[in-house]
Parts: sequence; structure tokens; C-alpha cells
Amino acid sequence: MVRRSGKTRVAAARRPEVRLPPLRPYEGGGLEPDGDHDGVELAGLDLSGGDGAGARFLDCALRDCVLDETSLVNARFIDSVLTGVRGVGTDLAGASLRDSEVVEARLGGVQLHGAELERVVVRGGKIDYLNLRNARLKDVVFEGCVLSEPDFGAARLERVEFRDCALRGADFSGARMRDVDLRQVTELVLARGVEGLSGAVISTAQLLDLAPAFAAQAGVRVED
Repeated sequence: MVRRSGKTRVAAARRPEVRLPPLRPYEGGGLEPDGDHDGVELAGLDLSGGDGAGARFLDCALRDCVLDETSLVNARFIDSVLTGVRGVGTDLAGASLRDSEVVEARLGGVQLHGAELERVVVRGGKIDYLNLRNARLKDVVFEGCVLSEPDFGAARLERVEFRDCALRGADFSGARMRDVDLRQVTELVLARGVEGLSGAVISTAQLLDLAPAFAAQAGVRVED
């Protein structure tokens, strides 16, 4: 059901306040499973094919690192910043990001299914084929970024904002939303899952653009 209101109030996402301490250069040769990283900076490293499954990053910065086929399954990022990371096939399935920022990332086919994101900002950059199926997003802001064919299938989104970003070919099948604000999306194109927008707020212009999808979902045939 589409609900319209002249004054729609949406609970705003709580943004992270990341204040990194003075960081030490990372001296490891690469990632290690279940590695424990506290207050270090990984800068300009090629971590392609590395295995950091289960690793913990607390008060850390990853800057301009290459993450092609890097495994970070079940990794935890807390009070950390990922800036300028790039790669294809990065595996973050089941990972946890809390009070963290992802800035100007260039990623393709990144796996975040089953992940938990809480108080996270994704700012700038472009992410293709982002897999967030069955993920939990709470207090998350996507800002000024391009998400091409993102998959939010069966994900739970609470207090999530999309600001000045493009959603191209998005799949919201089975998603559950509460206080999700899509009104400032610059490009909203759905591939599937218009029913998953229940609990989201869209603009009047977006409603008109999505009218054919809503009509099809309701079984309404529109003819001139």
C-alpha cells in the first residue's frame, strides 16, 4: 500500500563519529585469519587473494588498498575507516561494520550477504553488484555514491538513508524496511522487489516513475 503525506517524518540515521587515534604503520606482510589489528594504518597495500577471515580491526584505517578476491569473511570493523579501497570479488560475507566509514570505494561483486552494518556511512565511490542479501542495516547512510545492481534481497533496513546517490537495477525482493528514506536518490531504478519498499519513504516524482512497477505488482493493467 502506498501512503502519501504532506509532512512525512522519518527517523534519521545516527551517523558514526569516527575519531581515529594516532595510527601505527601496519608491519605485517599480509592479512592473517583471525588477526587482531588495533590502531594501525594499512596504506597502499595489495592484499589481493589474502585471507583475513575472522580478523578484527579496531580504530584502524585501510587507505588505497587493493582487495581483489580478498577474504574478509566474518571480519569485524569497529571505529574504522576504509578509504579508496578497490577490488573485485572481495568477500565480506557475515562481516560486521560498526561506527565506521567507507569512503570513495571502487568495488565490484563485493559479498556482504549476512553482514551487519550499524552506524556506517558509505560516501562517494562506485560499487557494482553489491550483495547485501539477508544483511542487517541499522543507522546506515549511503551518500553521493553509485550502487549498480545492488541486491538487498531479504535484508532488514532500519533508519537507512540514501542521499544524492544512484540506485541502478536494485533488487529489494523480500526486504523489510523501517524508516528508510529514498527521497534524495538521484536515480532510482528497480530490477525486482517493488513490494519490498513497504516501510520506505519516496518522493512524488519517484512515485510517478515507479507507478508501472506498482501497477504490475497489484495486477493492474494500464492501457491507453
